[in-house]
Amino acid sequence: MSDNRIRQRGLWFEEMELGTVYEHRPGRTITEADNTLFTTQTMNTQALHLDAAFAATTSFGERLVNSMFTVSTLVGLSVAQLTQGTIVANLGFSEVTFPKPLFHGDTLYAETLISDKRESKSRPGEGIVTFTHTGRNQHGDVVAIAVRKTLIHLRPTEEPS
Repeated sequence: MSDNRIRQRGLWFEEMELGTVYEHRPGRTITEADNTLFTTQTMNTQALHLDAAFAATTSFGERLVNSMFTVSTLVGLSVAQLTQGTIVANLGFSEVTFPKPLFHGDTLYAETLISDKRESKSRPGEGIVTFTHTGRNQHGDVVAIAVRKTLIHLRPTEEPS
């Protein structure tokens, strides 16, 4: 039996290759409870999220998943594969779009493109990585795109214990 032990973590700055696309699995099926809980916790009383009778009268015909829940879940789906334990900070979003809505019962799938990276000039041992996160529903329709800039640790000289 081997004494090797591998701890799950995200990627160090050096492991993120410009132009690489990471597909994050499994996807996440969004329930009515998910949407209602998130919407009420964040004090968003928009009828499109909460009122089935009202939403039925709109061009969508049904309640929409809160777009902030969609983008939060989109980013969250990438954490285990990319940034778990290796991120220093989320620096911000330069673009967030929702080309199509997400509905209760839809499954959100995420992928992330490493769209830019450079070592930090002011913070030794860290680098700036730009992720372009794309969310698709179970039909392959793009439902969200988020461009996010992050500060990521460079590989340490010794792996953390």
